[in-house]
Parts: sequence; structure tokens; C-alpha cells
Amino acid sequence: MSVSAFSGAKQIGKATVTATTGSPTTDSSTRAGKTIYTFQGSGSITVGQSGYAEVLVVGGGGGAGPSTSSGGGGGGAGGVLYSSSQFLPSGTLSITVGAGGASYISGGTQSDSGGAASQLGNLVAAGGGNGGLGGISNPGGLGSPGGSGGGAGGQSSSNVGGSGVPSQGNAGANSSGTYGGGGGGAGAAATNQNGGVGVSISITGSAVYYGGGGGGGLNYGTGGTGGTGGGGNAGSAAATAGSNGTAYTGGGGGGGCGNGQYTGGSGGSGIVIVVIG
Repeated sequence: MSVSAFSGAKQIGKATVTATTGSPTTDSSTRAGKTIYTFQGSGSITVGQSGYAEVLVVGGGGGAGPSTSSGGGGGGAGGVLYSSSQFLPSGTLSITVGAGGASYISGGTQSDSGGAASQLGNLVAAGGGNGGLGGISNPGGLGSPGGSGGGAGGQSSSNVGGSGVPSQGNAGANSSGTYGGGGGGAGAAATNQNGGVGVSISITGSAVYYGGGGGGGLNYGTGGTGGTGGGGNAGSAAATAGSNGTAYTGGGGGGGCGNGQYTGGSGGSGIVIVVIG
């Protein structure tokens, strides 16, 4: 997956880093001749010499839909932006790591939210779309758009999944009766109840999947599975909450299951990684 370079990306050479804030982990041993800066929280990175670097920016995953009389839709994965040769201008670049969206039931009212965007300078990975609410027709049952779209809440075949951002993710699945659609993944759209798969990236020296969509819930029985890349599974029995997306992967939350009020899972937080050398 490629991303557009910053403006003015005509210089030749590798970027250098002179300072960071936000306490990223720094690894200079795993990949020979390279330094890996991993941000699990927000901060900044100061580029001394402009040039090229390997970068990954992943938005926070979307919260899944809670269930009532039908299963909740799975949360969409956070957007994934990766480049093996991204131009970084000199100066201090702000870094934001997006949080995952929440899912809850309070006072009998269902609610959930999309994930927050992550950002490195001018590169922005969108947060994942939240899943549609189970047992509710549109608009509440619709999956929301995002980096990857949230799955539709179960209730009506007119409930449709949300769209993904081109080059960052894919669409969530539609509802079909009482089950909620899976959330879209960075590597593929959701299929029925199952969340879409994420993308495998070896920026840290080993292959890791990022951006899996959450599984959609069902009113009775086992819900869908989360996509590889941190997507949470839907409830595993007739009356259970969905599981959360995995932290630092941008995975979407799994939808609530059961003919009653059961919350969906929260989305997993995003991550920003910069490799110099």
C-alpha cells in the first residue's frame, strides 16, 4: 500500500532525526543500520535533515454496535497508510495516535462511536467507522464510513455497511435480518458477519497485521469473527458482549450478540512508526 509524498519531495537522501517527544520506543538493533521509532501515544518527531523514511500510520478502530433484538454491526478498522520511502521535511512533525471508538448501553440507550484519526505531519489515517446499532432500522442501524466502514446493525436488509477511505480501507458488510454485518478491514471488505482482513506490514522487522475489522453480532448463536489484524470477535454465545479490537493495531470492535442489551467491543487504538536509516 503506497501513500502520497509530502509536497516538495524531490530531494535525495535519508531523513535524520534529532529529537522526539511523547516517549516513543526506540529500537536500533532489530533491523541492521536502521532506527525504529514506535509511537503508541501522541508526541512529535524532529527531522534534522529532510529526506526519505519508512513510515506507518494507523488510525483507531471503530466501536461496534450493541445488540437488542438483533446483533450489532462490527466496528470498521482504522485507516492504514504505509510507505517504504516517504519524504519527511525538516522541522518538528506532530504525531497523534488515535484512540479506538467506544460502545456502551446506558439507561437503555445504545451508543457507539468511530475511532479517532492518527497523524504524522500531513499524513492522516482516518479512524474506523462505528458499527450500526442492533435492532434499529436506519439511520441508527447503518454502519458509519471511516478508514474502513462499520458493519450494519442487524434488523433490516435496508441497513447497509459504511464505506472505507480509498487507499486506507474497505467497506463494512450489510445486514441480513437479525445478524449485524462485519466491519471492513484495511486489506479487504467485510464478508457477511465476518470482519475484513487487515494488511501485513514488516516495518518492525517481522510481519504484523494491522487494520482488521470487527465481527458482526447475531441475535441467537455465535457471531462473526474479527479480521486478522486486531479485529474483535462478536459475542460467542446467544447473550454476550463483543470483544475489543487489539490495541495498537487499529482493529474494529466485535458486535454485541443476543436478544437483549449487550454491548459491542471498543475499537483498538492506532499506532505511528517511523524508521530512519
